[in-house]
Amino acid sequence: MGIFADIKEDFSNAYRNDPALNSKIDFLFNYPGVWAVAWYRIAHKLYTKNFTRTARAIMGITQILTNIDIHPAASIGKRVFIDHGFGVVIGETAIIEDDVLIYQGVTLGGVSLTHGKRHPTIKKGAVIGAGAKILGNITIGEYAKIGANSVVVKEVPDCSTAVGLPAHIIEKGRCKDPFMHNMLPDINKEMFEYLLKRVAILEHILVKENKDLLDQDLELEHIYESFIKSMKN
Repeated sequence: MGIFADIKEDFSNAYRNDPALNSKIDFLFNYPGVWAVAWYRIAHKLYTKNFTRTARAIMGITQILTNIDIHPAASIGKRVFIDHGFGVVIGETAIIEDDVLIYQGVTLGGVSLTHGKRHPTIKKGAVIGAGAKILGNITIGEYAKIGANSVVVKEVPDCSTAVGLPAHIIEKGRCKDPFMHNMLPDINKEMFEYLLKRVAILEHILVKENKDLLDQDLELEHIYESFIKSMKN
């Protein structure tokens, strides 16, 4: 298929992915992600034909209008849907395969200044949550899911879910399950809860086994407080 057939498919894909899309007027004014991908396809074609300045100019204007920054040299497959889209950044050597869903604020960025492949590869059917940062020449596997605001710097296997900062794999082997943002665990909260419970247990053991020492320490504390009060007087 040509680029205009791909653009038509992108438009149809928006209706499939967003139940809030009810009219062509909504589509025209409220779906910057779709328009950014459409203009990218034109710019990418020009870029591959060595009209690099024209391609960069098109994407520069598109960035102003949509607040989505896509380098025209990036590779984006079919039916890629950028939902809402504000703040999305897709770097020069990024590769996005078919049927990927990207939410607002996502960055597919590099971590080096060297030439060559330095941006992520997002495999077929992956879902990238809002605000996620995927950095470096790493691969996000097929149907993988990245939690909102996660920072991913390592490979994510197929059918896995990664969350956190830095991101950790929390589930494997779930390719077709829906991506439920509200069901993702808070790794930091769970770790703090574990540490608080652990400290409470250790304190209980110390108090039980060293009661005499604690009584002496409390007596010394009272003596110290009395001394401080006498100095102030």
